[in-house]
Amino acid sequence: MRTLRYVLLIAAASQAQAAAGVPASGVAAAVAALEAQQPQSQPQVSREAVGLRCSGQAATPGNLTLALGKSTLMRMPEAVQARSVGNPAVLQAMLVAPDTLYVVGVDIGSSNMIVQGRSGMCNVIEVVIGVDPAALQNALAALMPAQKDIQVSAAGDTLVISGTVDDAQTAARVLDLAAAFVRRPAQALEAAKGDKGGAAAASPASAPSAAGAGAARIVNLLNVGAPQQVMLEVKIAEVSKTLLDKLESGLALKFGNGSWTTSLASDFVSGMLKGLLGVGKAGGNHASISAEKQDGLVRILAEPTVMAISGQEGSFLSGGKIFIPVAQDNNKITLAEKEFGVGLRFTPTVLAGGRINLRVAPEVSELSREGIGISAAGFSGGAILPLITTRRASTTVELFDGQSFAIGGLIRNTQSANIHALPVLGELPVLGALFRSTDFQQDRTELLFVVTPHLVKPLPENYKLPTDDVTTPSRAQLFLEGRMEGPPAQSTDHK
Repeated sequence: MRTLRYVLLIAAASQAQAAAGVPASGVAAAVAALEAQQPQSQPQVSREAVGLRCSGQAATPGNLTLALGKSTLMRMPEAVQARSVGNPAVLQAMLVAPDTLYVVGVDIGSSNMIVQGRSGMCNVIEVVIGVDPAALQNALAALMPAQKDIQVSAAGDTLVISGTVDDAQTAARVLDLAAAFVRRPAQALEAAKGDKGGAAAASPASAPSAAGAGAARIVNLLNVGAPQQVMLEVKIAEVSKTLLDKLESGLALKFGNGSWTTSLASDFVSGMLKGLLGVGKAGGNHASISAEKQDGLVRILAEPTVMAISGQEGSFLSGGKIFIPVAQDNNKITLAEKEFGVGLRFTPTVLAGGRINLRVAPEVSELSREGIGISAAGFSGGAILPLITTRRASTTVELFDGQSFAIGGLIRNTQSANIHALPVLGELPVLGALFRSTDFQQDRTELLFVVTPHLVKPLPENYKLPTDDVTTPSRAQLFLEGRMEGPPAQSTDHK
């Protein structure tokens, strides 16, 4: 009945075109005008908007897995009347033959597609779009030919990478390459999002569906074959040297009677080489020159051993802690903990061939002789907070198991000089030395770190200890032979 009505409409449109001189391109407009004049006894649905009208029970759902960007031809049991895509942003499907659909994976994700045949029977097809594992497998074989145990597989929209690699750095490179395969350019994502908005709607079999955007997941099942524990032997050597030179002079003149005396005295009680030369008169006239020279040398040596897993941080600290008051809200004060001393932080990464990438950050901090004075409103007096001086360095090296490297240059050189003089007289040349005192002090400290990394392997099963072969001697062996130990035990259980 519907076909007959369309035939009559087309015939009437042709007659109207011939009578009114309407060009051939206006037939569609004439048909639309005639349809508008017809009584609307039932809804008029154009061919381009024909939806699904399934009859009977839907067929058992089928499954289809496609790689991103790949396509396939799907042959249906009968001619296709209409089809609907659940998520047009993931796949496109168009009719290339009466019973054949062309399906292409546009983006990573999953959807379903309902296809209605001419008989009214509908087929439900579950579609999963993922990354092509074969492409990534070929890329890994070309870029990392030494890593032959890497396997790539797809599980739905997830990329699974398994196998064994030589070291953690190789595993990270494999994951970076996999992420590059599942990552899509931003331009492609925006273009896909702008294509018909990605709304699910029913459409005829000949209408293509839109593209969308998604992302695949990566499951890392890689095992690292190299030892993953690194033991760090650190030798910390600090040399501190102090030089002190002091020259003081004094002159006291008094009038009186008596004889002159001259004295030379040395003071060794304090542990410092200190000389005093004085010349005076019994009546009270006195002149003195005091000279002092002091040398100090301090050596500090520490040898810590720290162990860490590849990729994780290990640390060492030899020092102490102080607590510094910190003002808070509502006039409250809390104590903040601050560490000081000789510390070391390191992060090892095991590479191929027994190489070790090592990030090392040594630090030396100490309490200064000077502090910071503070005062607060409502409190009498003040307080002096400790001042911490810090020296630190950070470096990254790459070396083999058992090799050593040194970190130096943490040098502190402090010089101070003080002059106390009598105004005017202390500035006179030559004679001015009698009216002034001078002291010079130099402190020099140098710190050196020597670091040696080692790959640590677990001990074998039933590890043999030195005491395993020790046995108790018999009485004859003890009293007659004077043995403190018996013969070694014979055991085949140890490896």
